[in-house]
Amino acid sequence: MNWLASPSHRRWLESETTRLLNFGMASVDPDGGFGWLLDDGTRDVSRDSELWITCRMTHVYSLAALLGHPGASSLVDHGLAALTGRFHDDDNGGWFSAVSKEGPTNDRKEAYGHAFVILAASSAMAAGRPLARSLFDEALQISEERFWDDEDGMVRESFSLDWDEAEEYRGVNANMHTVEAYLAASDVSGNLRWARRALRIVDRVVNRYARGNDWRIPEHFTSSWEPLLDYNLDAPAHPFRPFGATIGHAFEWARLTVQLDAALQQSGMASPEWMVEAARALYDTGVREGWQVDGAPGFVYTTDWKGRPVVRERMHWVAAEAIGAAAILWSRTKQEEYADHYRRWWDFVGTYHLDRRGGSWWHELGPKNKVSRTIWEGKADIYHAVQATLIPRLPIHPAIAASIAAGNLA
Repeated sequence: MNWLASPSHRRWLESETTRLLNFGMASVDPDGGFGWLLDDGTRDVSRDSELWITCRMTHVYSLAALLGHPGASSLVDHGLAALTGRFHDDDNGGWFSAVSKEGPTNDRKEAYGHAFVILAASSAMAAGRPLARSLFDEALQISEERFWDDEDGMVRESFSLDWDEAEEYRGVNANMHTVEAYLAASDVSGNLRWARRALRIVDRVVNRYARGNDWRIPEHFTSSWEPLLDYNLDAPAHPFRPFGATIGHAFEWARLTVQLDAALQQSGMASPEWMVEAARALYDTGVREGWQVDGAPGFVYTTDWKGRPVVRERMHWVAAEAIGAAAILWSRTKQEEYADHYRRWWDFVGTYHLDRRGGSWWHELGPKNKVSRTIWEGKADIYHAVQATLIPRLPIHPAIAASIAAGNLA
């Protein structure tokens, strides 16, 4: 049975979207924005409020507002108020990475967080929220003026508070989420400039770096984009910059590559012939080297450059991205292997990751699929899981918020 063509499965996805959105509501920080969620769905008051979480939650509640969830619009406005308020650097421009009641606690300007500002503003604009347009325009201006490196066709990683000192490190993760953000911005605004920028990033990362490295994506680079293949060899379980190849990113890049291909085609722009072939190769590598490679179901977190598992924990976001990639590739190719995988990945999530009693998904499982805390604490946010419930119900293009706004949800 093909779940991707099943009305009853789509009803289940809808119910899971609602369950996740209800769980996430407790993340509201009364001082502004959203906080990190604990296992029981309460906000971790010991943590500062982080930019990426506030943006992700603003994004998902924009989707909720578009889905017709009562009360979601006020949560979007709460997030937008924080992004135009306590997170915003009025003196230097851009957004602080983390804040407390007293003010900024991490004042670096990070491309990762700024990409999510664009995504949050794009989704809120699709939802028709009044503060969204000005935030959208400013976020893209900052991305253009500060992060975008036109010579390399990539974004720089981070800067000091006043933008005077740039981090020497360059990372693929921030560029991946910039692709996601640029696609959303292009779709909600109709400005194809951002799709063209996304293509430059994808061409470099997927068509050059991944293709030239047996479809294992190098993640870490010098300022001149020389790969650092031993980066964090002594800290392989880093939550954002782990050593080796990150299995979940193979799926995420595969999905984004196919989505970008569709965006280019539907806009009338030329789409490179390599895109779908490369996406399939990335996905195949993620499955072959990530799934059940140590005898138990699940995707390992990372592998070395020979494809051998390094960190064997099963992260919820990796499974979520495998689901999204399988759904997108099935929509593009109609190959039954992707429908079979899609069902298998959801069966795994339903068996091990779903916390049916406490809510949301367990964010980390150990090699034997018991709850683990090696990389991650709690159930930080609902972004990956919510998107896994929506991507299978939408066409490949446009991006999620714009697509729901256009009435495309099945």
